[in-house]
Parts: sequence; structure tokens; C-alpha cells
Amino acid sequence: MPQCLNLANPAISQKPNSCFSQPWRHTSICFSTPSSRLKRRWKGRCCCSAQEQPAKTRSKSPRDAQGKKEKTESDKVDPVGFLSKFGITDRTFAQFLRERHKAYKDRRFELYSRFIDLKEASSGYELMGMHRHRQHRVDYMEWAPGARYCSLIGDFNQWSPTENSAREGHLGHDDFGYWFIILEDIIREGQEPEEYYFQEYNYIDDYDKGDSGITLDELLKKSHDEYWEPGEVLTREARLEMVAKLYEQFFGPNGPETWEELEEIKPPEERYKEWMEKQKGESDGQKKPNYEVIDKGQKFDMLGIVSDPVSAEKIKMKKPPIAYWVELRKGRKAWMEKYLPTIRHGDRYRVYFNTPEGALERVPAWATYVLPDPEGQQSCAIHWEPPPEEMYRWKHTKPKVQKTSLRIYECHVGVSGSEPKVTSFNEFTSKVLPHVKDAGYNAIQLIGVVEHKDYSSVGYKVTNFFAVSSRFGTPEDFKRLVDEAHGLGILVFMDIVHSYASADELVGLSLFDGSNDCYFHTGKRGHHKYWGTRIFKHGDEDVLHFLLSNLNWWVTEYRVDGFRFHSLASMMYTHNGFSTFTGSLEEYCNQYVDKDALIYLILANEMLHDLHPDIITIAEDATYYPGLCEPSSKGGLGFDFWVNLSIPEMWLWHLENAPDKEWSVTKIISLLVNNQTYKSNSISYVENHSQSISGAKSFAEILLSNARGDLNPSDNTFRATSLLKIIKLITFTTSGCGYLNFMGNEFAHPKRIEFPMPSNNHSLGLACRHWDLLNEEFHKCIFNFDKDMMGLDAAEKILARSAPNVHHCNDSTMVVAYSRGPLVFIFNLHPESSYKLYCIGVEEAGEYKLILNSDETKYGGHGTIGSDKYIQRTRDKRADGHRHSLEVTLPSRSAQVYKLVRILRV
Repeated sequence: MPQCLNLANPAISQKPNSCFSQPWRHTSICFSTPSSRLKRRWKGRCCCSAQEQPAKTRSKSPRDAQGKKEKTESDKVDPVGFLSKFGITDRTFAQFLRERHKAYKDRRFELYSRFIDLKEASSGYELMGMHRHRQHRVDYMEWAPGARYCSLIGDFNQWSPTENSAREGHLGHDDFGYWFIILEDIIREGQEPEEYYFQEYNYIDDYDKGDSGITLDELLKKSHDEYWEPGEVLTREARLEMVAKLYEQFFGPNGPETWEELEEIKPPEERYKEWMEKQKGESDGQKKPNYEVIDKGQKFDMLGIVSDPVSAEKIKMKKPPIAYWVELRKGRKAWMEKYLPTIRHGDRYRVYFNTPEGALERVPAWATYVLPDPEGQQSCAIHWEPPPEEMYRWKHTKPKVQKTSLRIYECHVGVSGSEPKVTSFNEFTSKVLPHVKDAGYNAIQLIGVVEHKDYSSVGYKVTNFFAVSSRFGTPEDFKRLVDEAHGLGILVFMDIVHSYASADELVGLSLFDGSNDCYFHTGKRGHHKYWGTRIFKHGDEDVLHFLLSNLNWWVTEYRVDGFRFHSLASMMYTHNGFSTFTGSLEEYCNQYVDKDALIYLILANEMLHDLHPDIITIAEDATYYPGLCEPSSKGGLGFDFWVNLSIPEMWLWHLENAPDKEWSVTKIISLLVNNQTYKSNSISYVENHSQSISGAKSFAEILLSNARGDLNPSDNTFRATSLLKIIKLITFTTSGCGYLNFMGNEFAHPKRIEFPMPSNNHSLGLACRHWDLLNEEFHKCIFNFDKDMMGLDAAEKILARSAPNVHHCNDSTMVVAYSRGPLVFIFNLHPESSYKLYCIGVEEAGEYKLILNSDETKYGGHGTIGSDKYIQRTRDKRADGHRHSLEVTLPSRSAQVYKLVRILRV
């Protein structure tokens, strides 16, 4: 139907219509395929879906667009650039970085030969899995290179393995192992099939422009009359009519059909003049536009005929008649009146493979919602296509939070309730989010959100990477959680696990298509040495397609604001990080380092920051790989922050192994502030989930326990209160750009978390948080101090300031003091000694105001310092290398924060 094609082609350059915005963006299957071969095969089949697509000429990513500009010094690529920044001169490591950069360029070339750019490589969710197509059907695509046959089974076809399969005429599968299945909607009884095969429907909104009754002939006539001016376009009855007429004009009706019959062709100038004379003779007086002129100054050849610039500009200014085409699109009401969906919202389904090892049933790798089987044997994917009235409508925009001041509240949805049960997304939204806001945190970090079968794994043995955990609620519930957090000004981060995956074969990706080398390495390399999980094959283009798309999916579908990449050591080393590290750079570039995993991390960070400039990525790496937070153009991995895992280990050792009097403040402060070049991108914490889960004790439990290990708050309350406040404040105020706290530790939750497992008879008794403790004096005091500590950063931007300048550190008195900007932090860790006039040096002369005092009674202290001493004036006495000093009162086990409020000039 050439007339249809002529009308649809101009619309290719248009943006998607508003009624087809998210989440239906994934229906654009015709122009987003996993391989160039698929693109060619699909293009001719679905040309009428083009109007929803962006322009053929793809907009380049920001980094590609900058490539044409003159590069500044910071834009130049130097694979070893960050080494000079830190004074590293190791030649072996420098050579490794150069080789890694070369391998990275080769990997990008391979990836771009398949997916054009990183945007295409990370948009697989638009095509893979199950998606509603606008032409009254549902499309399904899966990657299973080891399978010989593929079909869908489920409630919609009574679990028949032969009813809906990939077959000839419906793409089947390609050379890369991608299978494609079409599920046509069912025409209702009494309804007629569509007159036009390309008829489109709007499945989101109820308005029906197609119900206006306009036909295709009327549409074409309306477009022709209103869009084109007389003489600008001639209606063609056949695609080759123009070619046939040109041939006839050149050679006549009985022109040559062989090379022997072809006579000498006249020069272009002579043939053009003859043609113009013929046009004048046939003219009926109708004025025709002047489209062709001869450029007299050029040598005549086949390109000697140029366009009239006036007419060309006129055509260029015209807008394609997309509005007319939309009038032919029908709406949801019209579709519901004529069709029944082949697969309904909420239907269970699985994918069926025939492999060399036999028949297999699997949960689709790209499934967006998964539920356990009613019999508890095998999980099933759920077709998630809620009607418009049940879809969550976003209300809030993302908050603007400075990356230099992150106060992160780490939480697990399932254990966030007070009752011994699995808490839902909705309960977390209504009860925990307001508490997070009140406590002064500006970001939450969710663990265990992605679907996992083993609840005792805390969510780290992921089975379905594109699905939210069904035990907490539905995808719409999670969207509501994220949206409400944004409404409160709270960012939402996710723990993402791309270093390994669950080894479960019934619901996970292990042996997905019957082969051992689909998503994971074969042999020992494909298995984690200690955790019983599978290691991804990060050097495979299709695995990269899966993982990059997974990151992009959570940002575009659920609007999360960042990721913490869990356990990078498990993927970066073949020994999974379980090796002794001495600090030698050889350990970061030897034969145990997985170069493919490092290249994936670089690609992931580049993709996320190119497509989502405000995204935040955090690296959790116990080996502190060099260059974690350095730009990839300078040889780094491109993360925004890294998690400092050594701090909680240091505090735990002191609490469990060293008497209070023997603590060395010099060693403590040196670990907290050492290597300040890296500290600018560090996130520090006292406790995260690891200190509280399954076997471990929280710091509050350690401090409140007596010699037998029983909780006995009456004997240890003051010591516990004082140490917890000091540990929190000194860690927080020496942090680089971020601080993290695990849910409940802000009020010193005394009990650990223990997930249900065989060792505790699958009990949920400890898989909860006791929020009622906030009403008890001890826990309320700790919470008040933690809240005011967060408020201090909100007011003074402590985390955003330069590194701490430690100017006083005395092991005998156990006093340490340092400054950050106009703030002076003083700590007395001595368990017995108090000091009335302790001299601390300061740089600026003036008045200093006490703005936070851990000894106040509302924080569980003794209130030793009176309100009349909250303003201190400096003395002209040199101390700690400074010209001026303060004489302050320091009760035992206390901390104070002073702010310079008035400068005195001599």
C-alpha cells in the first residue's frame, strides 16, 4: 500500500505521541533490536509503527557529542592519568592499565557493532521479555542460544508447550540465539478483523480519536489537500511508476532491454533541453513550481541539476502530517470492544525450551514480576499489564540533593516492621519514610528489593533481576514508595548485585537454556568459592546487554537515584576477594584479576552518567581497588563514592578486645582521616546491615551486655550512651562526602537481625525492628543526639567541607581535636578523667559557640557545662601550633562542637 507508506514515512522523525509515553515505550520493537540483523529483518515488517520512534539519525550521547568539540585538558584520555595524582610509580600496574584501556576500546567496538551505542546496549528491556504492541498483540523475546525450540506456556494457553511457539513467519530465532513469539489478541465474537493490518490502538487513555469514523482514503485526501500545495506532489499508483516513466522518457516505449540494444546516450544537457521542450508543449497552462534549474557555472554531468533553493527551503519548513495519522489510531475503549487479550494482566506464565539435555521450563530472564507457585514448587512470571485505573501515577519530581552531603539511611523493607512478619512496601512507605525524614537523613539505601527466592540471603542471591521482590508487594507499590520518598526530599538508592547471582535452576538464570555458558562462566570460574552463587561472564556482549539494561531499567521504570554495587571483589578477582591483601599494587594487576569485570564496571558507570547525569554510583570493595572513584578517562572505574569498610571493623575491634583506658586515640584518628585524597569520595559508617545480621551483634548489644552476654542496661547505660555518641560523631565528622546508618541504629537498637532459616526453625522473631524503644529514655537520648547530628550537617554542611585538620591528639589524656572550616571538634575519650580548663589551639581569634554537646541531659549526659560557658573567647596563648587557644571543660567520655561566630582582629 504505497499511499500508506508515503504518509507514514515523514512521521518517523517525530517524537512519540503523549498518549504513548511510559510505560508503553517498550512497544517500539521495530527499531530497537539486539542485533543489526534483527533490525534489518524487522524493519520491513513493522513500518507503520515508525511514527512513535525517534529520528533515524540518533542523537549522540553527551560524551559522543563532546567529541567534536575541542577537548580540554580534563577531557583528554590518559589510561594512567590518576597515578600521578596519587604519586604512584609502579610500572607493572601502569602497563596493566594501558592494556585494560586497549581491551576496553575493543569491547566498546564489539558492543557498538551490535548495539550502535551505550543507550541502545542498555535499552534491552524495551524489547526483551513480554510487551504490549500497539497493533493488537503482545510480543515476547528471550535470549537462549543453547535452546533448539522455544514456546510460552501459562494460564493463557492451558500450559501447552506447542500452542505459542517461535516459528517460521514470526521471526523464530536469529543467529545470536534470540527467540521471538507473537501473541495475537482474540477478536470478540461478532467483530470483523481490521481493515488495515497496521491499525494501532492507544492502550493507556480512554479517549478514542479513531472513533471519529475517518477512513484511510479520507485521511489521505485530507492530508493531500491541506499539506501539499498544487503541483508539489503527484499521486503515484505504483512504487516503480516514477522509474518506469523516466525510463520511457529516456528510451521510449520500446526501449532497449539488453546492453547490445542500448545505443549511445545523449549528453545530459541535450537530454534535459529536449525534456523541457516536451514539458512546455504538454503544459495545460497550470503553473508548476520551479524545482529544477541548470547551474550555468558548473560542468554538466548527472549531478548538474540542482534544487531550487526557494522551493527546497519551503519543503524543509513543512511539518509532517502526523496529526492526520493519529486520527486513525483507536483508543482503549475501541480495543476492549473489539478484542480480548490473549494473555491477561496477572496471568502466570513460563518459557519452555527444548534443549539437547531435554525439555526445560524457566522463569523468563526479563520478567518484571514473579510469584511463587501455589504448590510452592516453582515460581512463575506474572504478566504485569494493569489497566490505566490501577497504574501508579507519578506525583513528585526527584529532589535536588548535593552529592557532597549524603546522609544515607540503609534499610531492608522486610524487617522494617515491629511485628515478626515480612513487612510490605506500603507499610514501609507509611511508617518508616516519615521517621527517616524526621531523623534528618536525605537518602535511603534499600537492600533486598530485587526478587530472590532465599529470604535468608538478605536479598543478595538474586533470581530475577528485573522484578521487585513479590514478598514485599507489587511494582506499583514500589513506585509509590519511591515517589513518596521523593516527595519528602529523600533520594532512593538500591543495592545492586551484578557480581554474582543465585545458583537456583528453577527460578534463576543458572543453566537457563540448558547450557552452562549462557550467562555465567563455565567450570570453577562460574561458581563463587564460598557463597554457592554463580559468577557472570562479563566479557560476553549479550551478558553486558542484560546487565547494562538492568541498571537502566531501575532508573527509567522506577526512578531510583543511584546504586550501591555490592561486593565488587567477588567479580573483580577469580579468587572472589578471599585472599590476603598486603597493599602491593601487584595484587591489583596479577593473573587473578578479571579484566572483563573491570571493563564492565567502566561501561556501567559511563552509561549511567551519560544517560542520567544526576545518578549516584557507590562502590563496595573490601580490597580498595586503586582508582575506584577516578574518571574512566584517567584510568579509573568511574564511581562517585566508595564505602570505607575499615572503620566499623576498627570500632568493633576496640569494643570487643581493648579496655577503654587502652584505646589509642592516635591510631583511631589516623585510620579515620588517613589518605585524604581518597576520603573526599568516601562514605563512612559505624554500623551497616552486616553488623546486625545473623550471628553478629550490634554495637548497642555489645555495650549493653554484661560479662555473661545478657542485656543489662542498668549497669552499662551511661558507658553505652557516651561511647555510642562519641563513635557516631567522630565517624560522621571525619567522613568524606557521605555517612551511612543502618535502620534502627540511630536509636541504638539492642538486638540483631536474624532472618528465618533452618537454624532458628524459620522463625521471624528477630526479623523486625522494635520502634517502640523510641519511647524509652536510653534509646530516645541516642536518637535525639543522632537527629541533631544530622541537623548539624544540614545547617553547617560538614560533609561538604574540606578534609579535617587534626591539630591535637594526646594518647595520655585521650583527647583529640580537629577543625573543618569554622567548626572545631573536641573529643575526650577517657573513661574516668574530666578536664576543667583544657587548652586546645585554634587558628582564628574570636568567639566560639558550643553548638553540640554530647554531655547535655537530653542526650543522656550529666549536663556538666552550664549555659554560661556556651560562648568561649580565645586566649593569646600558642597551642597545638596555632597562635590562639581555647580553654574548655571536657567531661569524661564526651564530645563538643564549637563554631566560630565572631572574629577578633588585633
